[in-house]
Amino acid sequence: VMLAKKDFPEIEFLLYGKENEIKKYMTDDKNVTIIHTDEKINSDDEPVKAIRRKKTASMVLAAQAVKNGEADAIFSAGNTGALLAAGLFIVGRIKGIDRPGLMSTMPVIGKDAGFDMLDLGANADNKPEHLANYAVLGSFYAQKVRGINRPRVGLLNNGTEETKGSELTKKAFELLSQDPTIHFIGNVEARELLDGAADVVVTDGFTGNAVLKSIEGTALNLMALLKQSILDSGTKGKLGALLLKDALRKVKNEMDYAKHGGAVLFGLKAPVIKTHGATGPEAVAYTIKQIHTMLATDVVAQLVAHFEEMPTAKDETQS
Repeated sequence: VMLAKKDFPEIEFLLYGKENEIKKYMTDDKNVTIIHTDEKINSDDEPVKAIRRKKTASMVLAAQAVKNGEADAIFSAGNTGALLAAGLFIVGRIKGIDRPGLMSTMPVIGKDAGFDMLDLGANADNKPEHLANYAVLGSFYAQKVRGINRPRVGLLNNGTEETKGSELTKKAFELLSQDPTIHFIGNVEARELLDGAADVVVTDGFTGNAVLKSIEGTALNLMALLKQSILDSGTKGKLGALLLKDALRKVKNEMDYAKHGGAVLFGLKAPVIKTHGATGPEAVAYTIKQIHTMLATDVVAQLVAHFEEMPTAKDETQS
């Protein structure tokens, strides 16, 4: 927060939690209001029950502030399930969106770019219609927040052919192909993601979460393997590493998706952003920048207007 204040001095921060603990990390209290509460939602709490029972928990109070118009967005590094529940039951869904999706911007190797992927675990089970909604959500975010003109939307599948996949992906492919509001480019495979095959990648929550963790794990293990190989290779290896220091740092930076901000529970009436509990100060600053851009572009209001214009199932039946 202190880092972000330097870039965005106009932002007002409402910090919920134990006041004495928060003040330990504050170097500037301008535009910062602390709302003290001793209650919090723990990592092992059952999300929905915790949201309903712990009425004065920091996350619940923050979500209520957004609902009541006292705040414009909520950002937390706490219990993911509880934040999703707070977003759904307190902040509320946009009319026309049955299942908001959890979305992150992931890195593209060799380019100063990324791709938006959803759902990353907000919903383990999905219907084809949900994936069709995700395509619209991801396209809106890529265009309005990331500035990509006519973002390419790909459907994650086990092959690029139209006939590949499960019943879910086949039906989703059909729906996406018929939507004139998105630029659907067809199926994409997991091995193509980091090459930038699409600007937006759509999948069900179970698959998306598994792919996300695979990418995270591969990146961490690759860097650990390189480090251990250098340490085990003696003097020559260490000298070589010194010569490659800048190149290795570049690789590490390219694989660091934290610079793109946190994960957005997109499809709600206000920005709800989640980041890792072990996130450092710079990643938090990036996430605040992300929220600032979402608010400045008014992407949520534009999303609301889009879904208000879409015909409902009832309208289509009557016509």
